[in-house]
Amino acid sequence: MGFFAGLTDEKYDRQYTDRVLVGRMFNYFNTQVTRLVYASIVIILLAIIGAALPIIVSRMVDLIQQQPSNTTIAWVGAALVGVAVGMWGLNWLRRGLIVRAVGDVVLDMRTRAFRAAAEHDLSFYDQFSSGRIVSRITSDTNDFGQLVVIVTDVVSQIFQAILVAIVLFRTEWRLALLLIGFLPFIFAIASGFRVLARRVTKKGMKAMSDVNAAIKETISGISIAKNFRQEESIFKSFDESNQQSYGVNVQRGLILSLVFPVLNAVGGVFVGVLVYVGGLSAAQGMVSIGAWYLFIMSLDQFFFPVLNLTSFWAQIQSGLSAAERVFALIDADPNVVQKETNDVPRLKGEIQFDHMHFRYSDKEPILTDFNLIIPPGETLALVGHTGAGKSSIAKLIARFYEFQQGGLFVDGRDIRTLDLSQYRRQLGIVSQVPFLFSGSVAENIRYAAPGVPEQEIFRLAKKIGDGEWLETLPDGLHTEVGERGARLSMGQRQLVALMRVLVQNPAIFILDEATASVDPFTEWQIQQALNLILKNSTSILIAHRLSTVKAADRIVVMRKGTIIEEGSHEGLLTQQGHYAELYNTYFRHQSLAYVEQMKEMVSK
Repeated sequence: MGFFAGLTDEKYDRQYTDRVLVGRMFNYFNTQVTRLVYASIVIILLAIIGAALPIIVSRMVDLIQQQPSNTTIAWVGAALVGVAVGMWGLNWLRRGLIVRAVGDVVLDMRTRAFRAAAEHDLSFYDQFSSGRIVSRITSDTNDFGQLVVIVTDVVSQIFQAILVAIVLFRTEWRLALLLIGFLPFIFAIASGFRVLARRVTKKGMKAMSDVNAAIKETISGISIAKNFRQEESIFKSFDESNQQSYGVNVQRGLILSLVFPVLNAVGGVFVGVLVYVGGLSAAQGMVSIGAWYLFIMSLDQFFFPVLNLTSFWAQIQSGLSAAERVFALIDADPNVVQKETNDVPRLKGEIQFDHMHFRYSDKEPILTDFNLIIPPGETLALVGHTGAGKSSIAKLIARFYEFQQGGLFVDGRDIRTLDLSQYRRQLGIVSQVPFLFSGSVAENIRYAAPGVPEQEIFRLAKKIGDGEWLETLPDGLHTEVGERGARLSMGQRQLVALMRVLVQNPAIFILDEATASVDPFTEWQIQQALNLILKNSTSILIAHRLSTVKAADRIVVMRKGTIIEEGSHEGLLTQQGHYAELYNTYFRHQSLAYVEQMKEMVSK
């Protein structure tokens, strides 16, 4: 069990009883009642036909002793063929009904799991690997579907076993009682594997989710790895997770592979005893040869479903474990909780932090008794060293995180009482590293406003440097950006991200400005795009460019979660405080570098 080390539960994992899990599964099948009723009828028919098979054969054995006619033999043969064809057709119909019902249920469960993952706040993804979440949405929902297919197979066979048991009791009740007496031993052995099967299957799933997480992280960061020639390092990281998954699943296989052989061996012993006792009964004339043969044939059809039920227990536990992991994701408590979901009219954009206390964890206080008022339409620049709390303010305004004490008010209304979906439609956010989805430039610009016509996009694009930035794109607005915007330069990505906000026309704009340098002409275009947004919104800028800082109506200087200075650019420089220090050590050098670049461009 050494391989199990390190495979811990996620904090949001829960333990569900089998009764609760089964109850929730039935709830998912509420929409599939019609298909399940038809499938149940087919299962009953299959059980009847399956039980009839040994009866027909035993009748044939008795007829042989009476020297039957060719016609009788032909009728018995035709009956056997009819049974085989009937079982094939009904099995095909049963499978079709079950597969369609299961497919719809898995689709529903996967949709709910994805929706739950998408609705979780950013703090959820700070704590838990997205690769492991993906594993629950894909692999675990698929395992749940397999569980239902297995259960229907076993149910079908149990119906058949019940009918066979009735036939056996009518044939020779003493032998049938002996047969029933063996069942507690089989179920006792099977139940011994139950707890172990549940535990090892959950460990196997966790190991597989670790592999998925390693793959996702590696592929996402492949360009960085290649830049630093760390291909071998990322392979070792993946190989470590892969080897751990291999070890866990091999141990899982070794443990679970014992189930069927053990039960088969025990079942074989029981069958041997019954055959011996039945043979003695036939020899003594207590039962006919045909009846004894019926008993022997029926044993297999009786024991096979029982053994299947017990041997498939590992797979059933695997499905229950998968369902448990998916339900845990769906049921995970959100950190961001709205008290109410009131409608949000067009916002003016007034924002007030009132004695705010915020931390990401108990050991990491970010804002302490923080107060700030941003009037409607103001452009506010936040500056300060890393860790000052600038990004936290932006994330709280966007309602990505939950604060612990105090209040945050938008247009005088508690942000916790607003309908988040409506509120966020009036937010325009550009992150420090602009993220673009695979597709065209136009599709990325329309991301937050799908109904914007291409003519309007083109009109707005022409306002930025007379649209020259579009001319640098091979196919203009129809240029494919590639994965994460890889086919565009950093400056082009920033312009597309700003255009995405510009067509949205937000009431509140949040910009975590990119630190990557661009050429002066592109920076001028970015500033033009920025100005178009700023004039129609309340804006919070986490500023890294001097041009952005100067364009702000007010500059707030932060240090360790508190405001230490605020005012205009010129006024703060006059105070010779922390802002002046930042300017002299960072912004001033940036300004000089900008001037040098401009001179170089002019000389060319």
